[in-house]
Amino acid sequence: MFPNYVWDIATDEQIIYLTFDDGPTPEITEWTLKTLEAFNAKATFFCIGNNIEKHPEIFQQILKNGHSIGNHTHNHIKGWKTSTDDYVANVVKAQEVMSYEFRVQSSEFKVNLFRPPYGQIKNKQGKALRKLGYNIIMWDVIAFDWEAEISSEKCLNNVLTKTENGSIVVFHDSVKASKHLYYTLPKVLEFFSEKGFVFRAIE
Repeated sequence: MFPNYVWDIATDEQIIYLTFDDGPTPEITEWTLKTLEAFNAKATFFCIGNNIEKHPEIFQQILKNGHSIGNHTHNHIKGWKTSTDDYVANVVKAQEVMSYEFRVQSSEFKVNLFRPPYGQIKNKQGKALRKLGYNIIMWDVIAFDWEAEISSEKCLNNVLTKTENGSIVVFHDSVKASKHLYYTLPKVLEFFSEKGFVFRAIE
């Protein structure tokens, strides 16, 4: 299913690709950046355009810290409930915000990574975005850090037991996910660092 999308990155090396959706979010994204820095870890932030407009200084900090950026639409819209034209327009709007924040006023500039909010994307939407040059990044491990019904320990165990070489792991630097994120992320970084893994950004 969806063979043209990226679910993991095949490698024999001990590399993990941490990703963070829905930011930038005051305090939470900044805490995430400091936590990653403590472990010399790079990650990929799938940002919402509207949040970048509200918090450009946090977006700039993500860039300064050497992480990758991905497009997560402008308004975190659901693909299954949105027409293809409206969906693509929302992605392009987020792209324009990112272009401005990169201070690159050039048609050559492009964030080429995209992740659909909720993992919801119609086949036509995916084809349209791929024609625009986007690589659609999904995941093989998801923390479920936004789920209030599960415990932080369950969230942690989910990541520790399913992550392997080349895994793309989804966290959220959002208010809803913050409780589980604060508990889980440092432990994930410590656990896999001790096993010799490195954390890299998707390019």
